[in-house]
Amino acid sequence: MDYRELNEKEKAVILNKETELPFSGEYNDFFEKGTFVCRQCGSPLYSSESKFHSGCGWPSFDEEIPDSVTSVPDIDGIRTEIICSHCKGHLGHVFKGEGFTKKNTRHCVNSISIDFVPD
Repeated sequence: MDYRELNEKEKAVILNKETELPFSGEYNDFFEKGTFVCRQCGSPLYSSESKFHSGCGWPSFDEEIPDSVTSVPDIDGIRTEIICSHCKGHLGHVFKGEGFTKKNTRHCVNSISIDFVPD
């Protein structure tokens, strides 16, 4: 499989499951029309239609593209990690029951884990 070469900051988050600082990512307050894809493998993950402003400091989505994101128990034993279903790269965490949207789901994604492809 051909994966994009990652820089050190990207490796820290995508491969080593670190978290970028809140409000530091390029897609936190970004609301153009298009598709967010995995930075490592390029697989489509989220439509811009599912992105919303949560105020949490990271890009937030209430729905993934079907079969693109996998939820796994986080090593902290509390949260649920989300990874790219294709390459298994770390995206962030998913939270349910917060009431931000009608879908009641928030995918809290590191900007450094995704790229944007405009419509």
